[in-house]
Amino acid sequence: MINQEIMFDSKLFGSSDASQQMSVTATLKPGVTNSQTIDADAKVIINNLNFFYGKQHVLKSIRMNILEKKVTAFIGPSGCGKSTLLRTLNRMYQLYPGQVAQGEIIVDGANILDNKQDINMLRARMGMVFQKPTPFPMSIYDNVAFGVKLYESLSRNELMERVEWALQKAALWDEVKDKLDHSGTSLSGGQQQRLCIARAIAVKPEVVLLDEPTSALDPISTAHIEELIFQLKKDYTIVIVTHNMQQAARVSDFTAYMYLGELIEFGDTDIIFTTPRQKATEDYITGKFG
Repeated sequence: MINQEIMFDSKLFGSSDASQQMSVTATLKPGVTNSQTIDADAKVIINNLNFFYGKQHVLKSIRMNILEKKVTAFIGPSGCGKSTLLRTLNRMYQLYPGQVAQGEIIVDGANILDNKQDINMLRARMGMVFQKPTPFPMSIYDNVAFGVKLYESLSRNELMERVEWALQKAALWDEVKDKLDHSGTSLSGGQQQRLCIARAIAVKPEVVLLDEPTSALDPISTAHIEELIFQLKKDYTIVIVTHNMQQAARVSDFTAYMYLGELIEFGDTDIIFTTPRQKATEDYITGKFG
């Protein structure tokens, strides 16, 4: 616990006056405010989130609002908890025994950590793309159609339209439209990652989660993915984990800096990268730490 002055944006931290910026002096954990109320612009509201790997406490009282149709970046050194935080948003952690989340993650007024939540539908709403491209060992067409077949009953023509739509959204259609029957694994690394993005958005999610989506790609493929993120945020709320500071600065609207499972600072990306309010954030951004 620290005693310091913390500046925060009410939309991100839940002030009752969404247009007002406030300055408070209080004993707070880094990056956390005294209150957390629902904001009309928030798609995801994380409130007092704690996460455990067995007895290891890896996320500590995380609070933030993720705004709709914006890009939010999670940054921080390896082991800080940023990928763990991302995976709580669609409860991917439940695939592994001994991992427990406590607190609230509110999406459209419902706590997705509630045991009554339909996990399969949650993961359709919160699509995820991983660090390395993970195309299924099947055709390009079937890769994109796979999730749609699970969640919807579409005619053959409707399914073809959905596949084309998703590939168009992922900026891949023109490159694969004449070889939809080819294996997804036959594509280049950058194309495979865009195929995975097409697969995620084919089920029409509300949020797209990107876990270091360009870390295994070359600079040209990385540029394609970053441009795609700009296009996708017109329709989706996007959360990205990245180790690349320049990438976070380029693609995100808001940035959260994490360290040792705590949210140190969260705010407008331009502020985080030019005039951060926490020295720890400045040290990390400038390469003095991490």
